[in-house]
Amino acid sequence: MPTIEQRGDTYRITVSAGYDLQGKQIRKKMTWKPAPGMTKKQIEKELNRQAVMFEERVQRGQVLDGSIKFADFAEKWFKEHAEPHLKPRTVAGYRALMPRTVQCIGHIPLEKLQPLHLTEFYHELEKDGIAGNARFVASVDIKEIRAKRNMKKVTLRKAAGITDSTLDKVEHGESVARETAEKVCAALSLKLDKAFHRVGNTALSDRRVRCYHAFVSSVLEKAVKWNVIYDNPARRVEPPKQSRIVAPYLDEDGARQLLEALESEDPQHSVMIHLLLLFGMRRAELLGLKWENIDFEKSTISIRQTIHYLPERGIFEDTTKTAGSERTLKAAPYTLQLLRQHQAWQAAERLKVGDLWNDHGYVFTRYNGEPIHPDALSGWFRQFVKRHDLPPIHLHSLRHTSATLLIADHTPLTTVAARLGHANTNTTAKVYAHAIQSADAAAAEALESKLLGSVKKQSSLA
Repeated sequence: MPTIEQRGDTYRITVSAGYDLQGKQIRKKMTWKPAPGMTKKQIEKELNRQAVMFEERVQRGQVLDGSIKFADFAEKWFKEHAEPHLKPRTVAGYRALMPRTVQCIGHIPLEKLQPLHLTEFYHELEKDGIAGNARFVASVDIKEIRAKRNMKKVTLRKAAGITDSTLDKVEHGESVARETAEKVCAALSLKLDKAFHRVGNTALSDRRVRCYHAFVSSVLEKAVKWNVIYDNPARRVEPPKQSRIVAPYLDEDGARQLLEALESEDPQHSVMIHLLLLFGMRRAELLGLKWENIDFEKSTISIRQTIHYLPERGIFEDTTKTAGSERTLKAAPYTLQLLRQHQAWQAAERLKVGDLWNDHGYVFTRYNGEPIHPDALSGWFRQFVKRHDLPPIHLHSLRHTSATLLIADHTPLTTVAARLGHANTNTTAKVYAHAIQSADAAAAEALESKLLGSVKKQSSLA
C-alpha cells in the first residue's frame, strides 16, 4: 500500500519494492505536484490515481531510483528511447558526446544533479586545449612514405581503418582528428609527435556546446517523464549563445564559374553538382534519389529517401531528415535533358559491367550500381574546387548558394522554404537572414532610384 506525505506544495509517494539480500526493505519514491488551480477534491482524487499507477509500475519493475548515476541512466535512455525512436545518425551523434559528458557528470546521481554542475561542464567544454578535440596535420609527406614502402592507397586505408576521403585529407595536408592521425601512424609505424603536429583552436564552438546541452537536456527530460526525477535541471541553465556565422556560398558570377568548370568533368559528377546547385538538395537527398522519383512527363523530381554512412552500419538508406523534407520539385527542361542524358550514360555503363551490376534504382551510383559513399562525393568536390581554383566552398555551400540566389532574385520565402524542405519559413528566414537583408536593401535602392529619378525628371521638365 503506497504511503503519501505532503512536502510543501508537492507530495511524495513511497511504495515498497520488496527486500534486498540483507533483508532491508527497498522503497521506491516519486514526487507529484498538483497543477495550478486544482481544487482540494481534485488533488485528492488525482493523488490517489498517481499512487496506484506508481505502485503498478514498481511491481512491474518499470521504476528507477533518483540515485541512479547519469552515465547509467543515459545508457538506459539510449537503449529504450534513442535507438528505437531516433534516426541512426542522430543516435551516433549523441553517442559521440558521451565520453566527455560521462567524464564530467556521469558519476553524479540524477537526484543530485544541479544547474551548477551543468554550467561548469559547459565552461569546461569551452576551454582551449580540452582532451580529444585537437586537430592534426601531417608534418611529413604521408603519400611519399607510402610510395617508398610500395604500399597502395587501399592497403593503407584498410590498415588504418579509415575512408578514402579521410586518407585524401591526410595526404593533402588537411587537418584531421587525433584519432585519425593515430591510426595512420600505427599503420605506418610512425610516432605521432614526429609525423603530425597540432593546429588551430581546440576549444569547442558555441554550436558544439549547445549540442551537448541538447543531449543532456533530452536525457534528463526523459528522466522526468519516467518519474526518476521531479525536475530537469537543464531547463534552468542557459547554454552559450550561438554566434551567427554566414555559411560560405557563391555569388552569381561564382556559380557561373562553377558550372563552366563542370564541362570538363565526368558526366555523373557534373549532373550531381548541377542538381545540388539548382535544387538546393542536401547531399544525402541527392544520393538517395531514385529513377522512380523522377517524372519526366510531369517535369518533377521527388525527394523521398536519403543515403548515409555510419562505421557500424556501412552505407544505408533512410527516410528524409524530417517529414517536411519530403517534397516534389518542378524541374526545368534543361535539368530534365541532363537527367535523360545521364540515364543513357548509366545504361551504357551498366552494359560494361554486366552481371556485376546490382540494381537498386539509384540515379547516381558506383561502377556496379551500389549507392555512393557520401564522403566520396565530398572528397571529389574538394579536389574539384582546388583543380579549378574556385572560391573555398564545400559541398553544402551549393545548398546555401541555391537559396541565396533565389532570395536575391526576390523569390517568395515560402517557395524557397518549400524547395529546401524546411518545415516553415522561420527556419529559412533564420538561416538566410543575410540574403534577406541584402535583397531588402537592393529593393529599397531600386525603389528609391525609380521614384526619385521620376521626381528629378519632372523637376527638370518644369
